[in-house]
Amino acid sequence: MKLSKRIFNSDAMRYLVCFVAASYIRFVYLTSRWTVVGGGIPQEFWDNDRPFIMCFWHGRLFMLPYGWNRKKKIHILASIHRDGRLISGTVAQFGIKTIAGSTSKGGMIALRAMIRKLKGGEWVGISPDGPRGPRMRATDGIITLARMTKMPIIPLTYSIRRRKVLGSWDRFMVALPFSRGTFVWGDPITVPHTSDKDVLEKSRLEVEQAMNAVCDEADRLCGHDPIEPADAP
Repeated sequence: MKLSKRIFNSDAMRYLVCFVAASYIRFVYLTSRWTVVGGGIPQEFWDNDRPFIMCFWHGRLFMLPYGWNRKKKIHILASIHRDGRLISGTVAQFGIKTIAGSTSKGGMIALRAMIRKLKGGEWVGISPDGPRGPRMRATDGIITLARMTKMPIIPLTYSIRRRKVLGSWDRFMVALPFSRGTFVWGDPITVPHTSDKDVLEKSRLEVEQAMNAVCDEADRLCGHDPIEPADAP
């Protein structure tokens, strides 16, 4: 049996992998210096207990548990596939809960769960290019959620000077310790409560462009060239 199958067929092995991943994330954070750009944007919402949809690209998930206010309950949408289960187990070590589903599987169930969380005064996080891409291209799911709940979308990303960018579809960024990093928040984006497809497509593009802008800014601050999005589908 392959090692990957052994891990996913064993709760103990899966927990161990997630524990090691979370421990490494803590190590990177504690051995590095961090700045926050735009931190006043989410702080205003947190101070007033106003929920919003936190938006991030799949490839920038690694350090995001430290970009979030851990006093505020957030539920991140994670796929039911293997990578989603690893993500769920890892972020759980930071008190972050997950909702199982994606745009391709379990979509409607996940959508209803996210609506309940937002209307119940909690926060939701979505990577609108996950779980399979194309990289840094927003799908419609986050727009549907924002339209139905009338909740704003706020982009969040991170970058770090010492890093390894993997060759995966999402160009997943693994932060390395003893470095300098930054979290960058974007301005809130409001999706009109309409069924007009042209208006909703404009909102989708606005989210996509805003997300890529904060990623470019984070990379620039850390001395890197931007990671380019995949070709538009």
